Amino acid sequence: YQQLQSVALAVGVGHAAPQAVDQMGLLPATHKAMLAALQALGLQPAALLIDHLRLPHVSLPQYPLTAGDDRSLSIAAASVIAKVTRDQWMAELDRRYPGYGFGQHKGYGTRSHRQALARLGPSPIHRRSYAPVAGSNMAE
Repeated sequence: YQQLQSVALAVGVGHAAPQAVDQMGLLPATHKAMLAALQALGLQPAALLIDHLRLPHVSLPQYPLTAGDDRSLSIAAASVIAKVTRDQWMAELDRRYPGYGFGQHKGYGTRSHRQALARLGPSPIHRRSYAPVAGSNMAE
């Protein structure tokens, strides 16, 4: 992560709030985060290599690659940046919302995450449209 940060010409990270995922759905929220990352680059790329997806409403040439992080060093580097950034964010959420174990499970629906949800109810950063919060009295 540090080495990538030091050698990259630019790094941009985007984020979509849990409420955006709930309101617009996962794919549009993903596109929103990708666009924010593109805008955060600080330079204009000549083209986009993207893991499996296309970014709508962007006029740059785009090359969606299935299993892109296995096939492209640029996509693999972006994946490392994204995952380490996510892990850092989850560690911050773990401090802000103790008891959920965000620092350990990183937001994945593990058994311990589901147990914490049952015990504590959803936190402000839980997506209300995702199980097990959706369709239960936990979403209220």
